[in-house]
Amino acid sequence: MRGNNVLNVGGGELVLLILAALIILGPSRLPHYAAKLAQGVRTLRDLADGAKAQIKTEMGPAFEDVDWRQLDPRQYDPRRIVREALVRPSAPTSNSSTVTRPDDDVASFVGPLIVHDPKCPTPFDVEAT
Repeated sequence: MRGNNVLNVGGGELVLLILAALIILGPSRLPHYAAKLAQGVRTLRDLADGAKAQIKTEMGPAFEDVDWRQLDPRQYDPRRIVREALVRPSAPTSNSSTVTRPDDDVASFVGPLIVHDPKCPTPFDVEAT
């Protein structure tokens, strides 16, 4: 896997994109479009800062207590989650119908895992439509 590149574009590909922009737009129109791009990036940054400020004012002092790293979706690698689930034993150790793993962040976030008891049939509501 390559290094951390923006949008998975390497140095050579970036040079090729710049050359293509020079050829397609021409040297006379390129500064105008570059200025428009910079203005668009500034606008997006201002929108993000405004949204952050609005959330900060609405949440009040609780905003400082939030662990933003925990909410980062990039930390959830499906391969790692599956690998950890396959390595850990999933069999219940007691006669309880719930299994909780305190070391599992996902289980503590979602709640206890409900294990089906073969002696007890699935509940069925005869009056349900």
